[in-house]
Amino acid sequence: MTTTTNTVPADQDDLLLEHQLCFALTVASRSVVGAYKPVLEKLGLTHPQYLVMLCLWEQSPRTVRNISAALAQEPATISPLLRRLEAAGLLTRNRVDGNERALAVELTQAGAELRQQALAVPGTMMERLGLTREQVAQLHAVMMGLIAATAGTTAREPGDHLTPHPESGR
Repeated sequence: MTTTTNTVPADQDDLLLEHQLCFALTVASRSVVGAYKPVLEKLGLTHPQYLVMLCLWEQSPRTVRNISAALAQEPATISPLLRRLEAAGLLTRNRVDGNERALAVELTQAGAELRQQALAVPGTMMERLGLTREQVAQLHAVMMGLIAATAGTTAREPGDHLTPHPESGR
């Protein structure tokens, strides 16, 4: 039998699981990605493949390194996704002229046309999650602040909040 000797009131105990930011983010991430699954299955995509396609719908062609940077993933993580998307006929991969080490990734016509179906995904997901466009924008801003803070790009003092600096334009 396990006993607890914690004398700190529960609302002040920073070591309670329910107070852990990392736990909330882990569960939220897994839950949100899971909510995308049935929506993306209609497009024939997994969530990681959807992220790659979003990159390419913004700009095509792109190099593997550029896609990796945009998704904050290593090229070795992106390569298998690209192979599967190429096998599905949604993109092509070809060596960049003048740079044999770089691969250019470009949408096929089928990949470009899939964008039209994907236009329904954001609205569907907002509805599934019970969020407004404004709430999504707020969550996104806070998450981007966390990403910046963990990347070491933003110095913070204890007590600073994850809000954009008015002069930074972010």
